[in-house]
Amino acid sequence: MAEIRFYHLERRRLDDVLPRMATLALERGWRAVIRAGSEERVEQLTGLLWTYDDEAFLPHGSKADGFGELQPLWLTAGDDNPNGADVVFFVDGARPAAVDGLRLAIVIFDGNDEAAVEAAREDWKTLRQAGHAMSYWQQDESGKWQDRAGA
Repeated sequence: MAEIRFYHLERRRLDDVLPRMATLALERGWRAVIRAGSEERVEQLTGLLWTYDDEAFLPHGSKADGFGELQPLWLTAGDDNPNGADVVFFVDGARPAAVDGLRLAIVIFDGNDEAAVEAAREDWKTLRQAGHAMSYWQQDESGKWQDRAGA
C-alpha cells in the first residue's frame, strides 16, 4: 500500500509550494512525476520549474522533451510513469486513481476551489477504503504544515 498525503492549500499557491516539495523528493534520491490536469498546465509547470528561483534548478522533462526514463522529474497530464517514480504529485485536477507500487502519492488541492475540495474528499474516502496510509496537511497561521488527520 502506498502512503498518501493530501495537502490543502489555503495560504499559498501551488506554484509556491510545488517546487520545494519536488526539490525535497529529489534530495531524498527519489524519482518523481508531477501529474497535472491538462497539457497546458504541464507546460506552465515546466516553465515554473525553470524560473521559480534564480539560484536553483530542478532537472525535469515532459513528453515535449522525451527521454522520460532519464528524467528524475517527469511532468505529464497522463498516467505515464516512464522514470519509475517513487512519488507522484497530483495537481490541478489530476486524480490519484492508480497509486499501488508508489512509495508516496501527494495530492495537492486548492482550498479556495470548491470543486477541488469536493474531489479531494472523494479521493480521500476511496483511498482510505482501499487501505492506504493517509495523512491530511494544512498550514497553520505561521505557514508551517500540520498533519490534521494522520492515520
